[in-house]
Amino acid sequence: MVQSVLETGKITIIADTREFQSNVVKELARKDCIVTSKQLHVADYICSERVGIERKTVSDFLQSIVDQRLFEQAKALKDTYPNCAMIIEGNIEDLYSTRNIHPNAINGALSSLAIDYRMPFIWSMAESHTASLLHTIAKREQMDKEKIVAIRGDKRVMSYEDQQKFLVAGLPNVSTVLAERLLEKFGTPKKVFSAKQAQLKKVEGIADKRAKSIWEMLNTEYKS
Repeated sequence: MVQSVLETGKITIIADTREFQSNVVKELARKDCIVTSKQLHVADYICSERVGIERKTVSDFLQSIVDQRLFEQAKALKDTYPNCAMIIEGNIEDLYSTRNIHPNAINGALSSLAIDYRMPFIWSMAESHTASLLHTIAKREQMDKEKIVAIRGDKRVMSYEDQQKFLVAGLPNVSTVLAERLLEKFGTPKKVFSAKQAQLKKVEGIADKRAKSIWEMLNTEYKS
């Protein structure tokens, strides 16, 4: 059980076990912060019972756009913690120069986080800066707001609706936001999979190229 700041006199942060491979945890320890290791299903750092933080390096942020993890993680974080944020760590210029990803896709992902998910993101210059941000957030929560540190809702069972969105989001270049739009338009996953290119293009965010890639994926014969 994680002890409160009243018991220890120190700020306590829960960190996912994988984060102990980074220097963020070491920097937090230098700030006389108690860092507890837990295998977290949602968030990378927990600063209080109501605040969960996802940390992504620029490289990880870009990869999460490619493999469509970004919005799944954002939704899970939003569903679990009333107050949450994403820390993006690294040089902002690298965001547009290190991977062959169109700037519109990157800007679209950032816009979707801010508008669709109402997820604030904070830029961090380095691991030491990330540690400072986490410490400040945790100190504000635990000392100023007198909030305890607690893990909320481990990975929940997916609802039927979530499973349907997950299924449709498996299509080429379809995010969970687009999956939701497709389901709202067609009603069921079966009708989405049966839609013609012209019908797919009537959904906001699906242009010729995306509609074609979806249709080809669903209609190309499987070869083992």
